[in-house]
Amino acid sequence: MSAPLHRSAAASSLRTLAALAAILFLAAPCARAVIVRGTVTDPLGAAVAGARVQLIQGKSAIAASLTGLDGSFEIRSTAPGRFLLLTSARTFTPNIGQDFYGGRTDVVTRNVTLEIASVTTAVTVTATGIPTPIQQVSSPVTLIPQSDLVTQVGIVDDLRQSPGAAAVQTGQYGGATSLFVRGGNSTANKVLIDGIPAEDVGGVFDFGNVSSTGLTGFEFYRGPNSVLYGSDAGASVVSLNSPRGNSLRPALNYSGDAGNFHTYRNEAALSGAWNRLDYYGAFSRFDSSNALPLDRFHSATSVANLGFNITANTQARFTLRNAVSASGLPSAHDFYGISSDGKQGDQDIYSGLTLENRALQSKWHNLVRYGIARKREQEHQFTNVGEPITYDFGGGDVFTEYFGNNVTIRGANGYTATGQASFFLPNEDSASNRDELYYQSDYAFTHHLTALFGFRYENERGSFVEPDFGEDEITKRTNYQYTLQFQGDIKSRLFYSLGGAIEKNHLYGVAGTPRIGLSYVPVRSGNGWFKGTKLRANVATGVQEPNLAIEFQSLYKQLELAGNTSAIAQYHITPVGAERSRTYDIGIDQNILSEKLILKAGYFHNIFDHQLEGVQSGALTQYFGLPPSVVSGLFSAYLNSLAFRAQGLETELQYQPTRHIFLRGGYTYLDAVVIQSFSGDAIAANTGNPTENPNLPGIAIGAESPLIGARPFRRPPHTGFFTAQYTTSKFSAALKGALASRSDDSTYLDGFDPNFGNSLILPNRDLDFGYAKLDANFLFAATNHVTIFSQFGNLLSQQHIGPIGYPGLPFTFRTGLKIRIGGN
Repeated sequence: MSAPLHRSAAASSLRTLAALAAILFLAAPCARAVIVRGTVTDPLGAAVAGARVQLIQGKSAIAASLTGLDGSFEIRSTAPGRFLLLTSARTFTPNIGQDFYGGRTDVVTRNVTLEIASVTTAVTVTATGIPTPIQQVSSPVTLIPQSDLVTQVGIVDDLRQSPGAAAVQTGQYGGATSLFVRGGNSTANKVLIDGIPAEDVGGVFDFGNVSSTGLTGFEFYRGPNSVLYGSDAGASVVSLNSPRGNSLRPALNYSGDAGNFHTYRNEAALSGAWNRLDYYGAFSRFDSSNALPLDRFHSATSVANLGFNITANTQARFTLRNAVSASGLPSAHDFYGISSDGKQGDQDIYSGLTLENRALQSKWHNLVRYGIARKREQEHQFTNVGEPITYDFGGGDVFTEYFGNNVTIRGANGYTATGQASFFLPNEDSASNRDELYYQSDYAFTHHLTALFGFRYENERGSFVEPDFGEDEITKRTNYQYTLQFQGDIKSRLFYSLGGAIEKNHLYGVAGTPRIGLSYVPVRSGNGWFKGTKLRANVATGVQEPNLAIEFQSLYKQLELAGNTSAIAQYHITPVGAERSRTYDIGIDQNILSEKLILKAGYFHNIFDHQLEGVQSGALTQYFGLPPSVVSGLFSAYLNSLAFRAQGLETELQYQPTRHIFLRGGYTYLDAVVIQSFSGDAIAANTGNPTENPNLPGIAIGAESPLIGARPFRRPPHTGFFTAQYTTSKFSAALKGALASRSDDSTYLDGFDPNFGNSLILPNRDLDFGYAKLDANFLFAATNHVTIFSQFGNLLSQQHIGPIGYPGLPFTFRTGLKIRIGGN
């Protein structure tokens, strides 16, 4: 009897255990906690042991952990919701991470990089496509924080707060603004807004009407990076991003100000986070009459950024930026003495939908983004202004031209010219549309090796209408790009990034763009003198595609439109090729004193070749062997025949003597020279018949383009900047300066004076004036919710901040209030 009793008892026990297991199994999902794991490292990737990591929800720390010897931590919470991590360790600056959502059954990986207490805290995405501490990056990157834009209308002045950059604005508020980086063309900059390419088809981008509304600051990468960003990243990448909501209570921010020249601005932003959703929306309107007649400017900007956590590790995000602006077109007022009566209108929309996932404890990251850019621009002249002069060539051929007042033009080089300049102001209407699909997958095989694969598809459409010359052109381009990149480190001392891309461009075919970057840290950062040295080296290439106007003025396209396909076949004439760039730079980042005094210095050497330039019909016959019958009827055609070299030295110094005072300054020397050109000016100078001003005999002048051996236009050889900031909890003040030497340029007035001569062109060398633009701002926190601020621009009231002929804004001021309601 005992055996059956034992078997019955055993069976009963097994049933009991099975029931308990089932109960525990069914109850487990309800009892599971949010698990947050990660690793804490220093900027060079070394583990930080003993760091305190707190999990914050709302205003309270609900759990905490100390990191182990390998820097790892794990925190659990039974309450789902939105969290952030507060991390601290001895000798490091406390780190407040980006907020995130965690569900009851989620395992979330959040790695933390702690900065040594220093003048900089920075992570860049633009340099490598993956969030990377700037101390590990081999390429020069400048990060402009949101705090620098808090009193600004736009971003032009802060673009100048970087080595190697020359921002040239043709006019005042709203004036077209081009960016020249390290001697490159203004079309060689890739501009990203929330990851979406924002430049026109062909690289043109106007920074003059970009509002500071809805920006978290921006990243400025100097050097080619077509490996990650494809065409147009030939000299730099500028990445603008909109903020994300993070407060659990909705926060409403309002800013309003007014100033001289009938200037006023209003801005409102609403942001917050709730459960799985974070949201941000903003709108601003800016108006100014400017200091010139017929030069009123206004702009309106709308921004939206919505994020939704499908799971803790999978997020969908929608972004939208809509900018509408209109400005007068007074033209080069100093050349005419009067303003032209015109208007330029811009309507720009950038929008994207991104899906992002992190798996395998965040080792595997996948991102897919669909983005659109819709850009419209209209230039329209309402009425003719100036003195009309009518020419009768006989046979009913009558032509009327309008001229400005009799003025004396004086260049920075001391040369002068007196006369009346002709208004040459065509009406134009252009559109530039782009749809892009981008996929990126990166995987961290080990802590020391990460691989990235990227695929980009672009569908570009554009139109260019110039009714005065009968131009009505439409283009479509379909481009593909494949990218493979590896990055990592060896013993947290030697950091590497190497990769390449192959692009299939609709116009110029297949192009490869390799890139290699290395940085080495022989001395780690620390307290004391010269504790912290980074050596860096970078080699990269870039490609560009032409804009719409140049595409249709190329030799191939003009012959094709004329139906001369036989000449195209006989002389093997092809569409325009890729404009190419190559750079190598070396540099050093030296911590001089306890991360409070830091010096950065570097040398760069760039070659920009296969650049497009207009070649006149005579040169097409003489130098390219095309018979006159082929080029008859062509005034000029664009070819990949221009090349120039740009080398120089960049330096930057940062100093924070106390926690309230921050000083920063930099200087760049640029030696740029044209080494090949077949433009009309270059050919005329080469044959001994250069273009000259008849009143200045013997001086060769590039009326439309620089001569061989001369500098490219509008690129000053000496530029500099500085910032001095004083900050307390209640008050802050800043003085900023941007300095530039004289630069080469042209008046572009040849052939338009009443005698059809060249009496209004001046020698190119040092034609544009140098300048020192000084700005200041002040903020005072009257209460926790109200801040009073003032912004003062151009304290010295210098006129010649832009190119010759375009007077800059004199001294300006704006003052106003910032009000915050709600929020944490």
